[in-house]
Amino acid sequence: MQGTDTGPSLYGVGELSVEFQLATGRMPLQAQGPQAPQKSPQFTQPQIDAMAAYVQSEAPGPTFPSDEILDGEGDVAHGAELFRVNCAMCHNVSAAGGALTEGKYAPALTSTSALHIYAAMVTGPQNMPVFGDMNLSDDDKRDIISALLFQQESVSVGGFSLGNLGPVSEGLFVWIFGIGGLVAITVWITAKSN
Repeated sequence: MQGTDTGPSLYGVGELSVEFQLATGRMPLQAQGPQAPQKSPQFTQPQIDAMAAYVQSEAPGPTFPSDEILDGEGDVAHGAELFRVNCAMCHNVSAAGGALTEGKYAPALTSTSALHIYAAMVTGPQNMPVFGDMNLSDDDKRDIISALLFQQESVSVGGFSLGNLGPVSEGLFVWIFGIGGLVAITVWITAKSN
C-alpha cells in the first residue's frame, strides 16, 4: 500500500479511485508518461470491485456516492453553469476535451459514465484538481453530472458539430470548403464563357 519508485502509494485513495483507475483502463500503467491514457480495462468488473473493496478496507478514502447523485435528475441548467465555470477551461464548453501543457490533455466527457464523472471530481486523477465539498457540494456535483448526461443524450441542433471545437474549426471549414467552392464556381463560369 505504501507504493514504490514506479507506483504511487495507495494510502487514503479509497475504493472510488481504485474503481476509476482500473475500470477506465488507466491502471495498470503500460509505460511512464505525462498522463495515463484511457484504454480497455484489463480486469473484469467483479475483479475491479474486489480490489476496490480490499483497498478501502486497508487504506480508506473516497467511497461510492449514493444512487441519487448519479441519477441524472439534478438541475441541468445549474449544472451546465457550474461546468462552464469550473470545468470548461480544460474539458471545453462542449465537454469535448482539450490539450493541456507538457503533453497532457483533458479527456472528452462525451461518453463518460456518471460514476466516473463523480469519481474524477472527488479523486482528482492526474492533472484534474480535487473538487471537495468546500468547492462543490454533492448537489452541485449531481447537477454537473446531470448536465453532462443531458449533453451526451442531446442531438446537435446546429447541423454538423465539427468536433465541437468552437469558432476555429468552423472558420477553417468555411475557408476550405466555402472559399474553395467559390473559387471552383468562378473557374467553371470562366471556362464556360470562353
